Amino acid sequence: MTFSILAHDRETGVYAAAAATGNLCVGGWVLRGDIESGLVASQGTAPSTFWRDEIMRQMHGGTGAELAVERVVGPDPGRRHRQIIALDAGGCTRGFTGEDSIAFADHVCDEGLAVAGNMLTGQAVLEAMISTARNSRLAIVERMLAVLDAADAAGGDTRGLVSAALLVLDPHHPPLDLRIDCHVEPLAALKQLCDRVRGLPYRGWLDKVPVLADRTRHP
Repeated sequence: MTFSILAHDRETGVYAAAAATGNLCVGGWVLRGDIESGLVASQGTAPSTFWRDEIMRQMHGGTGAELAVERVVGPDPGRRHRQIIALDAGGCTRGFTGEDSIAFADHVCDEGLAVAGNMLTGQAVLEAMISTARNSRLAIVERMLAVLDAADAAGGDTRGLVSAALLVLDPHHPPLDLRIDCHVEPLAALKQLCDRVRGLPYRGWLDKVPVLADRTRHP
């Protein structure tokens, strides 16, 4: 039903996540992140928001992605229908794809990068996401949008797309948490929203709010 990506740039300290699906409200359901903890994408045939939130709590407490995922997935008898990827504060990743996830379903985890998808047209979708994320020289926002475009161009969700989301956590900038909950062209709408929030007057306001690198910043 969904394809998603989690990424961490060790040099800049930026965390970024993006997702799209053939159902409603992918951002609200799937993505969560904290600049001091990492990122999670929880999805699947019967996605668990409890997986997502518990893994975030554990990573915030210092548990690595691998152990956090194992602790949450193992005891859940519904895990065969769920999918998760997590990326911790150190850039380590871990994923799980339940064996009853609607095909095609899989995940790929590497240092600082994780992708996952279910109800996809095939493995080529995940391969396109990984290739774009690793080889693009674009800035992080444009790179995440390019990853979604590449996934869609490679076949994407078998039903087409209805919603899309982008989450960027930068120590020098306020969080960018954008969601297109329902649209006939959600990727195009997400790009338009990105352009709007990075333009004036909204951008001028963002330059005045606290960030990790300056928690007391003000007008």
